[in-house]
Amino acid sequence: MFLSRTPVLPTPDQALGGRPEPAFAVPERHTVLGTPLLGPYPEGLEVADFALGCFWGAERKFWQTEGVYTTLVGYQGGHTPNPLYEEVCSGLTGHTEVVRVVFDPSKVSYERLLKLFWESHDPTQGFRQGNDVGTQYRSAVYTHSPEHQTTAEASRAAYQQVLTGSGYGEITTQVLPAEDRPFYPAEPYHQQYLDKNPAGYCGIGGTGVSCPIGVAKAE
Repeated sequence: MFLSRTPVLPTPDQALGGRPEPAFAVPERHTVLGTPLLGPYPEGLEVADFALGCFWGAERKFWQTEGVYTTLVGYQGGHTPNPLYEEVCSGLTGHTEVVRVVFDPSKVSYERLLKLFWESHDPTQGFRQGNDVGTQYRSAVYTHSPEHQTTAEASRAAYQQVLTGSGYGEITTQVLPAEDRPFYPAEPYHQQYLDKNPAGYCGIGGTGVSCPIGVAKAE
């Protein structure tokens, strides 16, 4: 099933076993922002996790946003503990490629980050983004509070309206609580990849359809 042309998510029983501890150490600081990747973070900051295709270009979108304290990339939403990149790309872990965004809500709102998320990819493509095909490229938002869950769901409904009006299909983005869906940091060379490799691959690209700002409710 995993060698077929159509990607299929593995069940927990089919997923790779992984490992009890990480197989590598994560760098201490962000190469652009100079802030800690894994914390501790200053009091009052909040966390948001976004999956929108290849995490290299996606991470750069967020670290360039005013009010973002730090960013790091990793794997989330699957079954395999402490996966490796090659394992995630095999389709046998169930994870998405995720950007973790630590932000100051007094400087940038969660709604503004959601707007950037929606406009930076095509959330109607299922298990792909452009030419990147695989379950790890699916669109997802993993929320860290009931308020964020409500806000993300409302933004999805609002964006669906404008996408439908522009001829796009149904949004396939999952909006799920981060609880019980651990975030596993990716290997060091993936962190701030496009800062280290300015000419590196960036598959990020949106629909060109503007997302309503805020939590406008669908009719």
